[in-house]
Amino acid sequence: MTALKDIIRVLENWAPKSLQENYDNVGLQIGNPDVKISRALITLDITVEVLEEAIAEGCNLIIAHHPLIFRPLKKITGSNLVERCVEMAIKNDIALYAIHTNLDNVNNGVNKIIADKLQLKNQQILQPGKSVLRKLVVFVPEKDSETVLKAMFDAGAGTIGNYDECSFQLSGNGTFRAGENTNPHVGEKNIRHSEKEIRIEVVVPETNLGSVINAIKKTHPYEEVAYDIYTLENVHPQIGAGMIGELPEAVESVAFIEKIKNTFNCGVVKFTKNGPRQIKRVALCGGSGSFLISTAKAQGADVFISGDITYHSYFDATEKFMIVDIGHYESEQFTSLGIMQFLKEKMPNFATLLTKVNTNPVNTK
Repeated sequence: MTALKDIIRVLENWAPKSLQENYDNVGLQIGNPDVKISRALITLDITVEVLEEAIAEGCNLIIAHHPLIFRPLKKITGSNLVERCVEMAIKNDIALYAIHTNLDNVNNGVNKIIADKLQLKNQQILQPGKSVLRKLVVFVPEKDSETVLKAMFDAGAGTIGNYDECSFQLSGNGTFRAGENTNPHVGEKNIRHSEKEIRIEVVVPETNLGSVINAIKKTHPYEEVAYDIYTLENVHPQIGAGMIGELPEAVESVAFIEKIKNTFNCGVVKFTKNGPRQIKRVALCGGSGSFLISTAKAQGADVFISGDITYHSYFDATEKFMIVDIGHYESEQFTSLGIMQFLKEKMPNFATLLTKVNTNPVNTK
């Protein structure tokens, strides 16, 4: 069996909680992180039927994309679906974990899964995240600079686009005077000391900042480490909403709609009257993606695919830009499989099970 906290660590290394939208509620919702997990059931939604399946299959953890507890609970009386599910989970010692908009906002998450289903090439984040990068500057003695730099890279610093181990270094002199209650690595107490140092600058995602600082402190020879952190306005190309890419070859729009229906097993596909005759450049967003329509259009997409498209949003279509609504559930239905495949790769000895329950609350004819 595996400790729940170890499973959580793997999931949050993939999709850090800090990447969730401010309205969301991801992470462990019911359960003790120290409990041992025998088997996990993976699902898009948590329902009574899913909990019954977990009980029957001997699963004491459910990993869901959509959080069961989305809004604060003021009582638990079994009067609605959420309350009944909370009761069932607690009575049967089943932990509940949600990995939602944080998984939407990583480049190998929900939207990557959809893009791969459509066989898109040259995939990129549609709307890269802002204010999620930091510049970290640290001052290190020359002879220790390579050791500290390697530790920073290993902890997640120094990646810019498809390049890693990126840094800027500048030589200079650092001065300090060690106080009476110190044990200086170099120099003497109460005497100002000058040391040849390297100023190292790296870019760090906010999610990795703590790990990088810990790596610096473990490898830096000084008792007191001098470092600065700057907030950057640069966008992070690997973090953000939606995905955009290209089909291997342009296809007629009618054929593309049929491809979507077959790929996502849609009973109904809603799409705009306006649109190009051929589709090549495709933008998409799992779940509710109306907020990305203008971004998709600005990036030259021929089509934007999502769910929960609002009525007035359809009027943004043009003769060069089509909008397609395949449904919320349909757009995210492969997320559960993606989570299971990720866990099998990272934790091959951990038992997982994909739900057999179709949790889509919407019927079509």
